[in-house]
Amino acid sequence: MMNAKDLHDRLKPLQESKGYHFNPDEKMTMALLESLLVNRDRYGYMACPCRLAAGDLDADRDIVCPCAYREADVAEFGACYCGLYVSREWMTTPEAKRETVPERRPPEKALAALGD
Repeated sequence: MMNAKDLHDRLKPLQESKGYHFNPDEKMTMALLESLLVNRDRYGYMACPCRLAAGDLDADRDIVCPCAYREADVAEFGACYCGLYVSREWMTTPEAKRETVPERRPPEKALAALGD
């Protein structure tokens, strides 16, 4: 059975080859990875742990990690919405201003997860 460390070790080289890095806050990173595994067990796919999933892959495809918003988030803010993935610049310039990453997911998709 895969744990957060196994997932980290599997994803790290794949994501780094694409220019994405795990947040250097190991405690936070491992908690997020563990939550991805919980969501995989719960829904059958690794929905972003920072968003409400509908439990339907088609409805949630945009929030399957890495989500559809990661590229724009990291390009603009240096980190994705939940902070799991960061840019090299974000990692290497700790004095840089850290901004809260806004939610890019359309409200109607988030509301759909509530059954509305």
